[in-house]
Amino acid sequence: MQLLDLALRQQSPGPYQVQAAIASVHAQASTAQETDWDEIAALYGTLVRMTPTVVVALNHAVAIAMSRGFEKGLDLIDLLSASDTLDGYRLFHAARADLLRRLGRRQEALAAYNKALALTTNRVEKAYLRRRVHALGSGSI
Repeated sequence: MQLLDLALRQQSPGPYQVQAAIASVHAQASTAQETDWDEIAALYGTLVRMTPTVVVALNHAVAIAMSRGFEKGLDLIDLLSASDTLDGYRLFHAARADLLRRLGRRQEALAAYNKALALTTNRVEKAYLRRRVHALGSGSI
């Protein structure tokens, strides 16, 4: 934390310092609800300007969802889907599914969870996604 503070005081942080700052904000929160999502969204906004990748943009969209509303975050995620770049990325579909679930859009959430499941090879992630599908009342995968 001291090294991060020192780096940020230099007034010219690079992408690694911004990533470390994001990790620091997460680490300081005891729960997801206690996380300073406004700060994380701002940091991801900075990071997206420094490193304009679709994965950074996805993380920014999730942070926006958590700080400014699920619908706003989902809108950003749906904009990312227009290019098909993330179609084979399991975390894209998992993030989209989670926001759809939170918005009460059950059928769309199930489809997105099942797409994430189809792309996931990690057994722990698969178990988590299956629990989400089961909780929504369908075990299609």
